[in-house]
Amino acid sequence: MSSSPVLAPAPAYGRPPLRTVHVLGDAGAGSGAHVRSLTTGLAARGVKVTVCGPVEAEGEHDFTGAGALFAPDASSALRAVCAGADVVHAHGVRAGMRAALALRGRRVPLVVSWHSADGPGAVGPLERLGRLLERRVARAAAVVLGSSPALVDLARLRGARDARLAPVALPVPADPAADPGKVRAELGAVERPLLIAVGSLAPWRGYSVLLDAARQWRALDPVPLLVIAGEGPMRAELSRRIEAESLPVRLLGPRRDAVRLLAAADVAVAASRWETRALPAREALRLGVPLVATAVGGVPELVGAGAVLVPYGDAGALAAAVTGLLADPARRAALADAGRAQAAAWPSEDDTVTQVLSVYDELMERRR
Repeated sequence: MSSSPVLAPAPAYGRPPLRTVHVLGDAGAGSGAHVRSLTTGLAARGVKVTVCGPVEAEGEHDFTGAGALFAPDASSALRAVCAGADVVHAHGVRAGMRAALALRGRRVPLVVSWHSADGPGAVGPLERLGRLLERRVARAAAVVLGSSPALVDLARLRGARDARLAPVALPVPADPAADPGKVRAELGAVERPLLIAVGSLAPWRGYSVLLDAARQWRALDPVPLLVIAGEGPMRAELSRRIEAESLPVRLLGPRRDAVRLLAAADVAVAASRWETRALPAREALRLGVPLVATAVGGVPELVGAGAVLVPYGDAGALAAAVTGLLADPARRAALADAGRAQAAAWPSEDDTVTQVLSVYDELMERRR
């Protein structure tokens, strides 16, 4: 009697090889970490992934170690890798524009993930240029995936044919192993409250308002220390104010241990004019660090009841919210618990990969 044939394992996804190209606009930590996470999940499901981006992004995120091929982001290289793709997925508006140009004349569907918006952080000609870029990318994309409802609405406003909410799950880093007391000693906050803000020193981050609030905190006893981890064009201006007004603030510059710093803080603060994914806010809630943030962009939906929200630009409200938390340990503890609960409800990396795969599958069906 003949035995039944032994069948090869079914492919993990679709009709292999599904060939995808992921385009990065810059080496930013947020987009790079998201693409690294997607690469890992897609490759595990049998999808062939090529990442095209700055060389420093490969050094930072090791896309090849996650199962992808890597190509530098020169225009000629981008056009070459896109020529052999079934789907091109750009991350960010600028990356979307470059991908659209590389795909000109080809019937390859373009997916664009909008992780942030250029317009709200710019003024004048730069704002007009940002809007033009957004319109062109929105109309060129087969699908726009917005990381917040505000970005989905913006994509539709700019003319996207198909815009969908796609919350971004980033890899969960290992919890910091450093002793919080040691971190506080390093920062000079052993016997005083420690406040922390994380993010580039750019105007839209609201650091001028944050310094206005810090001026009010000088009346507290002991005086809290605010540390700001990040670098950017406002460093000189902020430094001058801190020195001239004797503000209890330290600029730490760029730090790779922001999670470690957050874990040691009494309160995290985010004063931005605009946020979508709000990565420092995510980490604060995940770690159970009480957060005071501005009610802008995608922040209210992201944090739910896990943070105290204040209007953008209101230094008095910001100072009062922080002061209230510092004076009420029970409220800080309750807010920490609420933040952890909110973080536990966010989409997982596997949820994100599954949603992206369903979009790719839909686009492949449209082509048949």
